[in-house]
Amino acid sequence: MAPRILVVDDHAEFLSLLVQLLEDAGYEAVGSGRGAHALESARNQPPAIAVIDLLLPDMTGHQLADALRKNQPDLPLIFITGVFKGGKHAMDARQKYAVADYFEKPFDAARLLDAVRKLADADKDAAAAVPRTGSFDDVELDIDVDEEGFEDPLELTGYIKVTGDNLTTEIRGANLTAAPLPKPPPPPVAAPPVAAPRVAAPPPVAAPFVAGPPVAAPPPPPGVASARPAGHRRGALKDNLPALVTAFYLAGETGELGVQRGQVKKVVYFERGMPVFALSNLMADRFGPFLVRVGKITPAQLEEVAALATASGRRTGDVLIERGLLKDSERMYYVGQQVKAIIYSLFAWEDGSYVMSFKEKASAESIKLDVHPGSLILRGVKKLYKPERLRTMIRPEERLFPAEAPSYALAELQLEKWETELLPRVDGQRTVGELLALAQRPEPVVQGFLVALIALGVLERRA
Repeated sequence: MAPRILVVDDHAEFLSLLVQLLEDAGYEAVGSGRGAHALESARNQPPAIAVIDLLLPDMTGHQLADALRKNQPDLPLIFITGVFKGGKHAMDARQKYAVADYFEKPFDAARLLDAVRKLADADKDAAAAVPRTGSFDDVELDIDVDEEGFEDPLELTGYIKVTGDNLTTEIRGANLTAAPLPKPPPPPVAAPPVAAPRVAAPPPVAAPFVAGPPVAAPPPPPGVASARPAGHRRGALKDNLPALVTAFYLAGETGELGVQRGQVKKVVYFERGMPVFALSNLMADRFGPFLVRVGKITPAQLEEVAALATASGRRTGDVLIERGLLKDSERMYYVGQQVKAIIYSLFAWEDGSYVMSFKEKASAESIKLDVHPGSLILRGVKKLYKPERLRTMIRPEERLFPAEAPSYALAELQLEKWETELLPRVDGQRTVGELLALAQRPEPVVQGFLVALIALGVLERRA
């Protein structure tokens, strides 16, 4: 039987990710978001190892460790923390609790797996590791979907940082606006067909089964990370995108986040916790149509280039360069902007489903985006969340507090001057309504800033 690992962390998506990583490595992993539930779980089925976050909603990780050790004095412990940082805390933990290891967020999840493996004697006891694959492999990303609902224009800053050929490059260009693709002209109206003689209808034939979009499983009970088939985690997207991006970041994990809404499917690839590439089956997200959307080429030029590319079996970018419509030096810049646009567009989605899995696909890409996930979330929420959505997420009578264990440091975020002036006033003493009045900015702008900081784990609500 595989060793049972108890994982306790109140960041639901990060907890789910760690549980999945341990299951993929062949362990029986059980997750909990609260100390009380973790104690109950341990009493019913004692774990072989406990991985504990030091700041939980109902108790500290140290208190939980004391309670677990009462029933299992020799239980191996691994502490993780996003707030108690520095060598002194790790040293104190090792001296008082004899912890096997101590991890400060963000950390490399592979190191955590190594620590668990050493404690569990994985070569002897754990089940054979499950291949790190996901269920988004069957996504037909080479089939273009022409979505009827055209998206709003997307503003893209001219600055971009990309990596290609082992070289990281910072490029500064003019700001871009990715407008919706122009609607094609309506087809000519055909003359009505001549009525054919009526014949008897054939007997009904059962339609073949066609797999639809992934259906989110019912949510687990509060505080519990429910078990899923090995290799992936899935669920309803809702407003979870920032938390999913943060989960990859905190674990320093490599993998992919597949998101689906109807027939539209997009995948964001991560390397060591950083979003680096994205693909989409939406026609408007393809490289050629993207260049039309930002005004680099015309629809007529794209039509000509696409025909040449298809006839010769070459990539659109190569033909664009050959025809003099795109400079070779510009390709990296526009590919980076295209990837950025695909990722940002997901912040506008309020429905759909996601699949989180772990693999090395992004390593094959020659051009990779270099963007900090905190900056990505901050801008994505502020720019893509619509006013009516923001009003449902934050109420004027609410009070916000600085988070005790922020997922991101403020130094990692690029704040505007008025935002840095407002932030010290978010201390739990003023309501959101009062903060809106103090900011002297349009209401949706301030709401977007506050919601973004909640999504980043910099601010929090308290009961």
